[in-house]
Amino acid sequence: MRIPRFYQNTVITVDSLLTLDDDAVGHIARVLRMRCGESIILFNGDGNEYHAELVEVEKRRVNAKILSSTQPNRTSPLSIDIGQSISRGERMDYAIQKATELGMSSMTPLLSERCEVRLKADRLAKKQQQWQQLSISACEQSLRTTTPVIRAPSSLEEWVNNCQADLKLVLHHHCAQPLDTRLEPKSIALLIGPEGGLSDAEVELATKAGFQSVVFGPRVLRTETAPVAALSILQYLWGDLG
Repeated sequence: MRIPRFYQNTVITVDSLLTLDDDAVGHIARVLRMRCGESIILFNGDGNEYHAELVEVEKRRVNAKILSSTQPNRTSPLSIDIGQSISRGERMDYAIQKATELGMSSMTPLLSERCEVRLKADRLAKKQQQWQQLSISACEQSLRTTTPVIRAPSSLEEWVNNCQADLKLVLHHHCAQPLDTRLEPKSIALLIGPEGGLSDAEVELATKAGFQSVVFGPRVLRTETAPVAALSILQYLWGDLG
């Protein structure tokens, strides 16, 4: 049985006693019904895993003794920053979850011309927190030791004009140009459109900002499928899949 892993947004040190946050308490005490003496693994995004033993398990309080730390090599050498046009409900959640599992470094939800999701600033801020937590949960499941950043939603124009990367790509199904595998970037910015696709003006805007139009195959991908396919290919070419 795999040892349960939990993210803790705090400094973790070996030989210390750590009081776990409410999310971990609920899962350990009420879902898994774990007991004192059992083992868990903690991580906080610093690249380490912390092996711990439960020393107090109550319904509303769990304490763990940090026994040791390791630094497994599970972070991709390829930095991938995704600009993902906001999609409805579970589609956006799916894109974030799977992109996290596949090793993205960061994602910026984008408000694009054909984006069907229109939320006020306070709702967008709440959504950002939910998306960040979703990404953290995907890190717990996928054994990641670093957590990708889900940035505040931005306009497409602002993102394409400000992102920095060795290679900038915009997925555009009207483009017949395949990915040039002779390139060997260390960082990639990847622009993905909404359900209705990017407008010609947005593709032109991205091109002027240094993005290369690219297609990963002959079929049109849904907006939530595109990051999964793209990340798989990019990680295979230059990252840690293979």
